[in-house]
Amino acid sequence: MDQGTRWKGPKRGGRSRAVLAAVAAAAVLGAAGCDAVGGDEAAPSGPGAKKAAPSPSPTPLWDTSPASVAAVGDSITTGFDACAVLTDCPEVSWATGSSEKVDSLAVRLLGPAGAAERSWNYAVTGARMADLPGQMARAVGRGPELVAVMAGANDACRATTSAMTPAADFRADFEEAIRTLRKALPKAQVYVASVPDLKRLWSQGRTSAMGKQVWKLGICPSMLGDPDALDAAANERRETVRERVEEYNKALEEVCAEDDRCRYDGGAVYEYRFGTAQLSRWDWFHPSIDGQARLAEIAHRTVTATKP
Repeated sequence: MDQGTRWKGPKRGGRSRAVLAAVAAAAVLGAAGCDAVGGDEAAPSGPGAKKAAPSPSPTPLWDTSPASVAAVGDSITTGFDACAVLTDCPEVSWATGSSEKVDSLAVRLLGPAGAAERSWNYAVTGARMADLPGQMARAVGRGPELVAVMAGANDACRATTSAMTPAADFRADFEEAIRTLRKALPKAQVYVASVPDLKRLWSQGRTSAMGKQVWKLGICPSMLGDPDALDAAANERRETVRERVEEYNKALEEVCAEDDRCRYDGGAVYEYRFGTAQLSRWDWFHPSIDGQARLAEIAHRTVTATKP
């Protein structure tokens, strides 16, 4: 090999090493995620620059203006004893009634004409939570966008405290009702009212001699029986009922929290301080027309809140 050949060899090796170094540098930059602008510099802007498409806003799961309403529950939702003694009065129902004095949830959401056409009441006086799945099955046939639920008072209002519905059974029945709804209407919304504080209703109603006479006909004996007794046994009986109601409300809240399209009232009905003006003048226990209006207010406030 002559001197020219020996001179050219190193030049070719130098170029190869330079190329390899450049390739390695590019690989490092690529692995680091750097772009042509530089990691700390802003992307190009101006008329010719590409603009990132804005992220679409997620559709909220809760619609504050549902187009139809169905109601399920017990005598409170049928307007029992609000208009006449021992009689249902659905026109003053907090959920679907047409009375201007109540301004029901359905009327507030849909207007009077809309409520007349697109609201339905499947509540039954005397119903317990075990009856709710059947009521729900009938309600879903209408395809409502919102189902209003108020049930549980009759589970606590039994002949004795030992006859009250166990809290575990109450929860299981409510879960079944929600499953019945979800199977047919997976996107329907649910408003769940807490069970009222029955002990407060007793403390208010016992001031009426007429109310106590009506109570003897069998209205909520576990709480209202022997209403003037204040001995230890009577107080313990009433407190047992109150504690069971609180257990029911805990079940309602927890089951509802597991469903993205369910709203519990946060205990608002339970905590509402019903006075004599909000109680039936025939039995001093069920809501009066004014009491029904207060329930409608609570429901509407919960349903239309932008956040639960």
